[in-house]
Amino acid sequence: MSSRQFLWALSAAGLLVLAGCNKAASPDTVQNDVAKATNSAEEKDAKAAQAQAETEASASKDIQSAEEKANSQTASAAADTGLTEAEGRNKIALANCEALSGDLQQACKDKANAELDMAKANAKRMKADHS
Repeated sequence: MSSRQFLWALSAAGLLVLAGCNKAASPDTVQNDVAKATNSAEEKDAKAAQAQAETEASASKDIQSAEEKANSQTASAAADTGLTEAEGRNKIALANCEALSGDLQQACKDKANAELDMAKANAKRMKADHS
């Protein structure tokens, strides 16, 4: 056999081998493989959906917690602002009370201090309501 004939014979054998590699699988094998792939995909989809649900629930909880904290901080700041304003009004009222004498002066100071005490109680209640 010449080298040329040998090469032709080798090429033909290689083509036959390659043709055998792409042989169609039986319908049962294909159906079994499709079922396995489908089950695997469904399991992965279910796990991904579960993970997404857990992440969304956790994020929702985090958002709720952050909102509660922000509301508490806002209420506390508003209470502090209200108290600071009341303290300023108290100082002004006490200074104005100095223009009075005797019982009138004492009544004026008592009224100013009572208003400050009420503002302090309101601030404390606001902070307690939002903590």
